[in-house]
Amino acid sequence: MSFAVVVLAAGKGTRMKSRLPKVLHPLLGRPLVEYAARAALAAGADRVVVVVGHGAEAVQETLAPLGVATALQAEQLGTAHALECARKELADWEGLVVVTMGDAPLISADTLAGLARAVPAGGGMAMLTFEPDDPAQYGRVVRDAAGRVVRVVEYKDATPAERALREVNSGVYAFDADVWDFLKEVDRDNAAGEYYLPDLIGVYQKHGLEVRAFKAADPIELLAVNDRAQLAAVERALLARLRERWMKEGVRMVMPETIYLEPGVELAPDVTLEPGVMLRGETRIGEGAFVGAHSILTDSELAPGAGVRPHSVLEGARLGPGAVAGPFARLRPGAVLEEGAFAGNFVEIKKSRLGPGVKAGHLAYLGDAEVGAGTNVGAGTITANYDGEKKHPTIIGPRAFIGSNSVLIAPVRVGAGATVAAGSAINHDVPEGALAIARGRQRNVEGWAARKRRSSGSGEKGSMEGETS
Repeated sequence: MSFAVVVLAAGKGTRMKSRLPKVLHPLLGRPLVEYAARAALAAGADRVVVVVGHGAEAVQETLAPLGVATALQAEQLGTAHALECARKELADWEGLVVVTMGDAPLISADTLAGLARAVPAGGGMAMLTFEPDDPAQYGRVVRDAAGRVVRVVEYKDATPAERALREVNSGVYAFDADVWDFLKEVDRDNAAGEYYLPDLIGVYQKHGLEVRAFKAADPIELLAVNDRAQLAAVERALLARLRERWMKEGVRMVMPETIYLEPGVELAPDVTLEPGVMLRGETRIGEGAFVGAHSILTDSELAPGAGVRPHSVLEGARLGPGAVAGPFARLRPGAVLEEGAFAGNFVEIKKSRLGPGVKAGHLAYLGDAEVGAGTNVGAGTITANYDGEKKHPTIIGPRAFIGSNSVLIAPVRVGAGATVAAGSAINHDVPEGALAIARGRQRNVEGWAARKRRSSGSGEKGSMEGETS
C-alpha cells in the first residue's frame, strides 16, 4: 500500500511562552517535530512533507538530515489550509494522504499505517479516534447502528446523549486522492475565520463516500503538546515506554522511575543501571556492563563487562571490555579506556587513550595523551597539553610509572618501563627504562621552628628567607 504523510507543524505554540518554535522544543534529546517525521518514515510512507510556519528556517534545518520535504504555510489560516500548502510538494502524487500533527509525538508508525489501511478501497477517508479517560471538550464521534461514522459533533453542539459518548476525534486523518479537489469545498465560515480539516468529513459524505473511524489501541498516543506541562507529560510517557522496552530486553534498572534515557540509546541484556542514571544521544552499552548511580553518559560506548561507578560524567568516550571509570570521573570527547584500564576518583581524561591495564586511580588530568599498556599514573599527575596557543601530545610507553603530583609538559615522551619521580616537572623526553627526577633538592633547616618562636615572642621579624643552614 502506497501513501504519503503530511505533518502539520506550522503553529507558533504561544502557550509554550518561548522564543523557540513549539515543534523544536526538545523531547528526550530530539526536537518535538522529529518524532512525527520519524513515525511517518517508519510507517513506510513513500513521501513525507512537513508543513512549517513559525521559525520555518530553523525547523527546515532540523529536519534536513531526515530527508523529508517541507512546505511553507506563511499565513496561519487553519489545518485545511495547511494541507493545501503541501499540495505543491505532492503535485505528482496520486495515492492516499495521511495527515498527522507535528505536536503529537506519541503516535506510532503502526497507528499511521493502520489508519492508511482503513481508507475504503472504493474511495473515502478514515479518521483516527480514541477513548480518553476524560473526553472533556473533544468532538464526539457519532456512529449509526451498523457502526458507521455518521458525523463528528463538537462538544458545545452535542446533546446530552452525544456528550455521553466516549469516542472522540483526534484530528488525524487519511484521505483518498480526491482530497485535493474536496479542499476547495471547505469554507472559513466560522468564528476563527479559518479552514478546518474536520469539515472534510461532511464534504466526503456529501459526495456519497464512506468515512471510517480507526480507533487507536492506546489513547496515550494522542497526547499533544501545547504547553510545557503537556511536554513534561509526554516525556514521562515516552520514558515509560523506553524503560519498559529495555527491561523486557533483559536490562536491570534499579528504581526505573529515576532513570532517564533517550531514543537513540542501545542496551544489551544484563546491563545494570543504578538510580539516577542518565543516558543520552547515541550511547551504546554492552552485555553485562554497569552504570553507577547518578552518572551521565552522552554519545558514549561501554564494551561488555565495562563499568562506570557512581557520579561519573562521560561524553563521547569509549570503554573497552572490563574497563572501569569512576567514581566521580570525567571522560570528555575522545577518551578511550582499553581493556581492563581504570580511571578512578576525580580523574579527567580528554582526547586520550589509556592502553590495556593502565591505572590512573586518583586526581589526574590526562589530555591529548597516549598511555601504553600496564602503565601506572600516580595521583595528581597532569599532562600540560596547552601552551597558550596550541595543544600538544604526551606519549607514555608501556609499563611506565608516573609518580604522584608530576607534570608532563607537552610535547614530551616517556619511554617504555621508565619512571618519573613523584613531584617532577618533566619537559624533556625520558629514555626507555630511565628514572627522571625534575624537582628542587630538599634541604632541612635544623632548629628553625624554635628560633621562629623565640623571634616572634621578642617582637623580631622571623622568616624562612632569613634563615640559613
